Amino acid sequence: MTTALTAAQRAELGVLLKDRLATLEETLAAQEGGLSRVDAAAELLEQNREDGTQRDADREVAQQRADIGHQELGLVRQALQRLDTPSYGLCLQCGQPISWSRLKAEPWTLHCVTCERTHDQAPAQPASL
Repeated sequence: MTTALTAAQRAELGVLLKDRLATLEETLAAQEGGLSRVDAAAELLEQNREDGTQRDADREVAQQRADIGHQELGLVRQALQRLDTPSYGLCLQCGQPISWSRLKAEPWTLHCVTCERTHDQAPAQPASL
């Protein structure tokens, strides 16, 4: 099955994705001070040693924000790669077209609203080793 997205809709989503990519890259670069993820993590560890526990919570929040940003960045890059493929705009779970309004709001989404709700309501699975 293919989506019913027109060339104009794909072009519009491409612009949205590229804009989001640029925003995320700028935000992450500012958060990490231009350091690589490994260097930024090492710097946080060093600051932990120097500052003690006083700023641990702030650092944890900053690290979680960066992690979420990097995860979204990956999804945006993947969506840009899929944009011109027939499967772009189809739900990975059920294979049905994702609504235009959902794609405009979150063009990197992988699931339709119904499947996303099901996924969000599913109990978390414990990590296995």
